[in-house]
Amino acid sequence: MTTFGCLLSCEEFTPEQLIEQAQLAERAGFTRLAVSDHYHPWIDAQGNSPFVWSVIGALSQVTRLPVMTMVTCPGIRIHPAVTAQAAATAGVMCGGGFTLGVGTGEALNEHVTGGRWPRFDVRAEMLEEAVEVIRALFTGENVNHRGRHYTVENARLYTVPESAPPICMSGLGPKAARLAGRIADGLITMKPQPDLVKEFRQACPDDKAKRVIGGMKACWDRDRDRAVEIALERWPSDQLPGEINRILPTPRHFEQASQLVTAEMVASGIACGSDAEDHVARLRKYVDAGFDEIYLNPVGPGYRGFFDFYGSEVLPEMGSA
Repeated sequence: MTTFGCLLSCEEFTPEQLIEQAQLAERAGFTRLAVSDHYHPWIDAQGNSPFVWSVIGALSQVTRLPVMTMVTCPGIRIHPAVTAQAAATAGVMCGGGFTLGVGTGEALNEHVTGGRWPRFDVRAEMLEEAVEVIRALFTGENVNHRGRHYTVENARLYTVPESAPPICMSGLGPKAARLAGRIADGLITMKPQPDLVKEFRQACPDDKAKRVIGGMKACWDRDRDRAVEIALERWPSDQLPGEINRILPTPRHFEQASQLVTAEMVASGIACGSDAEDHVARLRKYVDAGFDEIYLNPVGPGYRGFFDFYGSEVLPEMGSA
């Protein structure tokens, strides 16, 4: 059965608002939480970018729901040995209910330490090595590692959960989906693409069940046109094509590129308004594509209405999914 979670957007909301959303999500009937990890928002209109690991620590004190990063890049801005320590601590604080969601990153966040932005195949290689380092450290044993991209010397994590946190990987294309099948415990992707799910499943070891995780944005307002307007103001970058989201380095660059995005594009890509049938129909595409978990990402200042709407009209309709 598909389960439904809430994706908390660090790009758009303050830490206090994220904590409130987590509590509202639990009351509305969502059963999981995910949190984005950004150094910068996509565009200035989003206006926020709190440190994800601080947010997760706070979440662990106000909700019993399991938490996942969606997603963090564990090897450019932050060394994988440090990511491992943060994730292990999160696993302890969340009572074992923490999943480390990882990806190859975006220049928007990872360029800040001054390094050259690698091409995808190099980033994928780095991610594979980073996951190897993190899994070794999760054992609580002493780790020494001399790899192509990372060095770890006499490192040991003393605070670790009873069970190592699962590691799920973002994959928006077939190469990344196949890599996720090989090295991760699940695939995270943002569109209901059955072919991508198939690529992932075929790359998985035959004896290991793995999670397929999706994300979907929704902007609630009683006035659908107003909801589209808010979504266009806050999330035009979501409609940019191809690799552009991976290579642009600053919010200003995304604002320039987003001039090409129209209200029609946003209305097609983001569930807007208060028509429960539309929201349900979009969610069912993920269910039909074979997703195990779907995380709803509330857009805009009307998030309290979003949680009332989903709790009373949308999630009950998805109960048989």
